[in-house]
Amino acid sequence: MFILEQENQELFDNIQRKNLERQYQFLTNCIEVGLMKGPVSFDKYMFWSLNHVAVANISQFGGRFRREPIYVGNHKPPHFNDVDEWMDRFISTVQENWFIWSPTELAAYGLWRMNWIHPFIEGNGRTARAICYFLLCVKTGKLLPGRKIVPERIREDREGYERALKAADRAWDAGDLNFSDMEDYLATLLQAQLEDDGLDYQGPSSI
Repeated sequence: MFILEQENQELFDNIQRKNLERQYQFLTNCIEVGLMKGPVSFDKYMFWSLNHVAVANISQFGGRFRREPIYVGNHKPPHFNDVDEWMDRFISTVQENWFIWSPTELAAYGLWRMNWIHPFIEGNGRTARAICYFLLCVKTGKLLPGRKIVPERIREDREGYERALKAADRAWDAGDLNFSDMEDYLATLLQAQLEDDGLDYQGPSSI
């Protein structure tokens, strides 16, 4: 069961807003588990669940890796037959570098790589931003304080976000793994969030 945006914009927007609230609540549960279990908590089952919650009632294929081609502007994600392997490689890279990379490095890689693979039909951005925040919090060792969290700040600065994604894409196309622009971008947003330390979180309006 699902509703199309064109059928009823108000209902669609309301469902999407509630989905984001549920996704954030589920994400906090994932962070709690991650704080206890560390790198092994970073797995595809979490991705599936985060995506399913984000697109419930607005997409029929939430929580499942795509089995059809998808296009994102000038970026052509991997063939759908290769999605499972790319996701396994993605997870392995994060787990293998868990104790090597900093929180912002892990989060930057996670945010870029999830967008590069684009494994879902719908809700890839929302899922990638949630995973990015999971990595920031778990690697840091706590649910980070602040009135406006990093995923919301990303939505407010789409230009910087897209610029950092394209920079990492260009490096990858040239045979280099370099997501330093994304790390710098996230570090700035994280600094702004932490400056709100002690203030109540205002809601997951744009995870």
